[in-house]
Amino acid sequence: MQKFNQIILLFLATLVFSSCLNQGKGDIQLISPEEMQALQKDRSVQLVDVRSAEAHALESIPNSQNIDFNSPNFDEEVSKLDKNKPVLLYCGSGRTSAKCSAKLKDAGFKKIYELEGGISRWKYEGFDLETKS
Repeated sequence: MQKFNQIILLFLATLVFSSCLNQGKGDIQLISPEEMQALQKDRSVQLVDVRSAEAHALESIPNSQNIDFNSPNFDEEVSKLDKNKPVLLYCGSGRTSAKCSAKLKDAGFKKIYELEGGISRWKYEGFDLETKS
């Protein structure tokens, strides 16, 4: 009976420990284009394109603002965002937005969403773009 109690105790400790580890990871969420489109209906959401200004000018997701992750004034521009409101990030393919998400999380942003596959997936699935021809 004592061995059974030890196993149960070990199991519960493992659950508590893994729950604590996953708690901080809930701040960043990968989302599909469908989920992103639904989230955009919330007026408090801040949609941010982290690609270059040139790429943003050529084509972008409607109603997005551009904050170039590789710009020397990236931190200054990000500080203008509201940390308590959700931020939706996208880039070309998802790699840069992942780096940006980590940086925003470290800066204290509460809820961060990344568009899985970036604008490439958004286009592939046929969602609207703003383009300059």
